This record gives sequence, structure tokens and C-alpha cells, in this order.
Amino acid sequence: MIQGGLDFLSGLRLMFSAGSLRGVLWRILGLLLVMMLLVFVGVFNLAEWLASLWLPDGDAWYWQILAWLVHALALLLALLIGAVTFTMLGSVAVAPWLDTLAVRTGRLSGKDLQENTATWSVQILQSISNSIRPLLGLLLGGLLALMLVWIPVIGQLAATLIWGIAGIMFLSYELMDTNASRLGLPFSQRKQKLKQRRFYWLGFGGLAMLLMMVPLVNVLVIPAAVVALSCKDEWQA
Repeated sequence: MIQGGLDFLSGLRLMFSAGSLRGVLWRILGLLLVMMLLVFVGVFNLAEWLASLWLPDGDAWYWQILAWLVHALALLLALLIGAVTFTMLGSVAVAPWLDTLAVRTGRLSGKDLQENTATWSVQILQSISNSIRPLLGLLLGGLLALMLVWIPVIGQLAATLIWGIAGIMFLSYELMDTNASRLGLPFSQRKQKLKQRRFYWLGFGGLAMLLMMVPLVNVLVIPAAVVALSCKDEWQA
């Protein structure tokens, strides 16, 4: 788990230290920044709406404590939803640039990698198709969370935890998509990689999820993950 987090941080550091990567990075960040602003407007509106649904009326002594807890859980759940939404939309929108980023990262270690020659639209459609199977798993987790979320406090806490774990798994699939696509890996092999190194991806995707919930920092997560994985021989193609 720790190694996954450390690898992610190494990708973040390399992304800024290598000039050949920074040239691609600025283009990616410009588009992701616009998307981040739109998503976070939705996140805070969603948090207010959830809190208004969950918070019962009352004036008992414990009501202020309950109100604080409900607002905190509503904000956390909204941030998790926002992080997943941003990852899915962002990775699709900048898919061709992420491929270029992977190639340039591989070349830093002496690998003679070739960029994807498919058109921009083809690469975006491929990225969308690769998100469908992981998205189904996320929706199942979301359905379970939805059934629990109406149980006061305990159910809402369990729903947030379930959605968080489901979100990390979905995020891991999205973050490996660029490199896995270059290797031609179908969903079954991607799933196998996650199972074989479950705790590694829990650390890698978990740290990415935490950073995804931080405004401005979250725009760095997707490109940093691509750089981190592109440094590893098993993900180079």
C-alpha cells in the first residue's frame, strides 16, 4: 500500500522536473482546470442538497452535533462523487495528450516508444469504451450505498465508506487506462492486475482519491498517475 502511494508521488515529482513532460502538462492542466471548476460547483450544491435531505428537524441538545456530523458526511460523499466524475470526464477529454505524456516518460528511461497515431476522436471514444465496465462496478457500489444512505448517521457513514472504496477501484481503472490501452490489455487483464496487487492499488488509487478532493491539486492527479506508471517496465509499450 505504501509503495503504491510512493510511486504516485514519484510520478508527480518527475512530471514537474522533466522539461519534455512539462510541455505536454500545461495543455492538459488548462483543460482540466476548466472541468474542475464546473465539477466543484456541482459538488458543493450536491453537499447542501444531501445535508437538507438527511438532517431531521429538532431542537434537542444533541441536534448541533448531529447537524455537524451530517454536513461533514454530506460534504465527504459529495467530494467523492465529484472526484469520480472529474476523473472519468477528465481522462476522456485529455486522452490523446495522456498518451503523449506516457510516450515521453518512457523515452526518459531510454525506451523508443511510438505515439498513438489514431485520430483525437478515436482515442477519446476508446477511452470512453474502456470506462464502461469499471463504471458498472461503480454503479453497483453506488446502488448499495444508496440503500444504506437513508439510515441516519450509521447508514450514511457506511454508504460513504462503500462509495469511497468503489470510487478508489474505479479510479484505479481510469488511472491505468492510458498505459493499459498502449499494451492492448482487455478489461479482464486489467482486473487481474488489480487483484494481483490489491494493496498496491489501494495505496496508489487511495492517495489519488484524496488529492482528487483538493481543488487545484486535483488537476495534477491524472497526468501524475500516467507518468508514475510509465516509469515502470511492466507498463511501457
